[in-house]
Amino acid sequence: MSWKAGLSRYLPCVRFFACPDSPSSRGVMTYYARNYDHLKILNPNLPLMIRTVENAMPAVTTELEWTIQDLLRFMIQTGRFRDTNGSISEARVEAAKAYLSTDWDKLSIERWKSPGFDPERPGLDEDEPAWKENPQIQANLGTFFSMKNAMSEQLEVIKSGPDNEYTRAENALLMCQRVDLWCAGEKEVEQAVIHLYKLGRKLNEREVELPSFIAEYYPGPHKAQFCRKHNPIPTANRMQRCKPLPATTDEGEVMVECAELK
Repeated sequence: MSWKAGLSRYLPCVRFFACPDSPSSRGVMTYYARNYDHLKILNPNLPLMIRTVENAMPAVTTELEWTIQDLLRFMIQTGRFRDTNGSISEARVEAAKAYLSTDWDKLSIERWKSPGFDPERPGLDEDEPAWKENPQIQANLGTFFSMKNAMSEQLEVIKSGPDNEYTRAENALLMCQRVDLWCAGEKEVEQAVIHLYKLGRKLNEREVELPSFIAEYYPGPHKAQFCRKHNPIPTANRMQRCKPLPATTDEGEVMVECAELK
């Protein structure tokens, strides 16, 4: 029961694939039909979808965001850093381990060592094209730039593998959020959903880093409206009940004279 109620907390959606006429998809079809109502009651906002196509491979999948750290750990654990002769590439493995050992807290602190300046601000090169020539900024952010350069060099080594090694590893990692269920029974389908739940719980327990700059602005109302009797700002129904009579204050705000006060 507990994992079923937590699906919507850790997973953005759950998709089932099945062929309606194939016996190999019978387990997926039966599980979906028998458990949809129960799962939907526990997770009313979670999309539980099934796509039925002729000759479809029965499967269940979800959508999760992987980080570079997850990808590098996956490549190290599965031995995907290989040279053309099939041997493990020690250079790329060491570069991946060095990237994983990056002190992210220190990098975040060093980013703000120059007062009033953010080297990661979007559009910085367009707004201040000569900022890289500022000696004060270079002195304050020297450690930050050295750490960023080291990370860039490490990623360049990591992605230098033959035969699109890095891209193929990305695709392989994405397939970890899909479970094929050919001729699977209902219990196997449930275990696949539990696997996706545990995967989402692991990923979503990461602390979310909020942006350090304002990306969107929401202007307030040009002229606020108040009712002297029904404060705070009245709703549409209350405004209609009050039969407001507009009046202007010295500050230019639009006041609402409630007809009930007349």
